[in-house]
Amino acid sequence: MTTNRTALVVEDEPEIADLVKFHLQREGVDVTTTRSGRRALELARQSIPDLMVLDLMLPDLDGLEVCRRLKEHDETKEIPVVMLTARGSEADIVAGIEMGADDYVTKPFSPRVLMARLQNAMRKRNVQGVEQQDNVLIRCAGKLIIDRERHVVMCDGKTLSLTITEFEMLFMLAKRPGFVRTRDQIISSVHGPLTVLSQRTIDVHITAIRRKMEEFGESIETVRGVGYRFTEGERE
Repeated sequence: MTTNRTALVVEDEPEIADLVKFHLQREGVDVTTTRSGRRALELARQSIPDLMVLDLMLPDLDGLEVCRRLKEHDETKEIPVVMLTARGSEADIVAGIEMGADDYVTKPFSPRVLMARLQNAMRKRNVQGVEQQDNVLIRCAGKLIIDRERHVVMCDGKTLSLTITEFEMLFMLAKRPGFVRTRDQIISSVHGPLTVLSQRTIDVHITAIRRKMEEFGESIETVRGVGYRFTEGERE
């Protein structure tokens, strides 16, 4: 398959790096590898990849710090980051998500599951590939605007800096205002049916979205024992 998609694999274990590279290349993705967190930042800024696969435990700059630095710069903040690491505790996963990671895969992993997760992350990056029926404009009380086609969220005239995962979660809730979505439904919709995540990670994402929306964060209601609901708004 011919494609111009690119991926940057940041992994200090050569066998793992080669395995990830092999499976991505089978899908036609151009892959660059490095074992250095600092070098990864340089490469990402020189040529923005469609995906970064990022190990947490690197010899110079750990993966969490790499992710944090990517997300604080406009030119690199939209890069989908999938963390790949042996540290699979809930605390580690939550820490990665809070830094802006879009997904988290623990070692050892199934190559098939890994590729499903990586493809999902790249699909979200390729906004132009979204089906037309999803390209809708959502307005809430004239203050909140979610533009799927341009991948923009604005609150009271201010553009919000959301990760790709945060955007997908907010859009998923807002496109059906008043409908309750369970955490499992949100995980399946945003990350795909093969994804296994702690439901706590969804709560962390929702907290981050609400914080960025400031007073409009109240539009996302918690339905105890069930999940979340977006309050009624006007939709164009």
